[in-house]
Amino acid sequence: MPPKQDSNNKVKKRVRKSITMEVKSKILKLKDRGYSTSSIGRELNLSRTTVQTILKDKEKLLTALPSVSSNSTIIRKRNALIYEMEKLLYNWIQDQTQRRVPLSLAIIQNKALSIINTLQNKRGENNSDETKCFSASRGWFMRFKTRYSLHNIRVQGEAASADHVAAQSFPGILKEIIESGDYSPKQIFNVDETGLFWKKMPSRTFISQEEKSMPGFKAAKDRLTLLLGSNVEGDLKLKPLLVYRSENPRALKNYVKSTLPVIWKANPKAWVTSILFEEWFTKHFIPEVKQYCSNNNLTYKALLILDNAPGHPVRIADIDPQIKVVFLPPNTTSLLQPMDQGVIASFKAYYLRRTFSQAVKANENDGMELRDFWKSYNILQCVKNIATSWDEVTPNNLKGVWKKLCPFFFEPSESSTSTDQPNVDEITTDIVHLANRLPDIAVTTDDIDDLLSSHSQELTDEDLIELEAQVQKEALESQEIASSISDSEKELTLKKLSVAFANLKNAMKIFEENDPNFERSFNVNNKICATYHCYQDLYDSKKKEAKQSRIDSFFKPKV
Repeated sequence: MPPKQDSNNKVKKRVRKSITMEVKSKILKLKDRGYSTSSIGRELNLSRTTVQTILKDKEKLLTALPSVSSNSTIIRKRNALIYEMEKLLYNWIQDQTQRRVPLSLAIIQNKALSIINTLQNKRGENNSDETKCFSASRGWFMRFKTRYSLHNIRVQGEAASADHVAAQSFPGILKEIIESGDYSPKQIFNVDETGLFWKKMPSRTFISQEEKSMPGFKAAKDRLTLLLGSNVEGDLKLKPLLVYRSENPRALKNYVKSTLPVIWKANPKAWVTSILFEEWFTKHFIPEVKQYCSNNNLTYKALLILDNAPGHPVRIADIDPQIKVVFLPPNTTSLLQPMDQGVIASFKAYYLRRTFSQAVKANENDGMELRDFWKSYNILQCVKNIATSWDEVTPNNLKGVWKKLCPFFFEPSESSTSTDQPNVDEITTDIVHLANRLPDIAVTTDDIDDLLSSHSQELTDEDLIELEAQVQKEALESQEIASSISDSEKELTLKKLSVAFANLKNAMKIFEENDPNFERSFNVNNKICATYHCYQDLYDSKKKEAKQSRIDSFFKPKV
């Protein structure tokens, strides 16, 4: 036994040594920014135990790693307020970058000063000598970039505007690529990220006003990120990727996440990082395209068009030789990217309309007040509404948004300005009518327009402070939920299935006995039976297993 234990220890040491000092440095920096061990593991493709083992040696590593130890020493000596400001500033920069907002040195310097002033006012602290002297100088910014490894952030002298010249010439370049690769409209794809404040109400509702006056994290500021996309033909709508700040929210406890109508991923800030995007590309996009090509008798190949977001790593172009990746020219996203030409806007309008429709139904059918509905509305219901709203986007909607980028796929008679998109103004009017059916609510189209446009607004100083606090809290809760999850807590037993079948049969019997329209009740009966046939198969399978178990038990020899 002792020799075997020594051998195991040697293996562990070899594994630990195989991790480079650069990776260990990243682990310490991510932990310093508030990432949980699980999040660090996912980010760096390491096991949670490996991360924990490395973090146990933190003091030794601080001595062994010059870059980390020197930075950590500086942080200990520096003013705590400046350290806190830098953490929040880092989050803000990442958020702006995720939304492809161009940044300049002056913009970042002003934001740093704004955050530190907000922190001082919030805590009622007097200026120390160091904060009095802090001016967010260029030298400070260069050191800040090094501390937080912001090597991939492009900072310009001035914020860039849309490049109309590049937007005019790129469709011709893309046409040559398409013709050279012989891609059909079915084989050309675009995806784009978008933020969604999934539990936000119009600002003038009493719920929104009440929440603003409450301390702590605001549910209306709870944002997730979606990756939406399709092909030019519009007949392959990709399964949405959803990134949330919690891996195991309570509403999803005991649900198998792979069965959700979205691809569920998590990181502390709900961002689509380059690692998450590469994972989506490899494990979801490629298999989905392969299956689609097979189903449509197409040669397996595809062209994926992306913008230049930092979360879209150039290295994915080398993963599969049958998938060609082309990047749009910088600063042309708003002008050319198909998903930005109306698909995402209409999807968000559908989502809001569906949410208000459910609130009205709960109020009129069950007497539930809006406040109670809003409190009970959780991330599981949000996921369902995302899936249903994405289903509402039609193939014509998806096809029409390619006219600016690929005009050569459309007839000259089809206007380049017409995108076959649903009229968002009409959906907004529907939402206003629904909202005003609720008691004590009075909203206008301007209120709804403001809410829909708020999904792309930047985080304020207060938002950053509250989000950072919530991230720390959620990390602890997520770990507690993960450790308490039990497969036995959620199971369809034979008894539960029998009860469900009996209830369905009783409901159908009521329709049949009381509906004078025989054809209607007959058709409904057949459709319901066909719909829950999968549960009948499950019941038969479980019953067979139970019977076999009893037989095996009967013939089992007694000891």
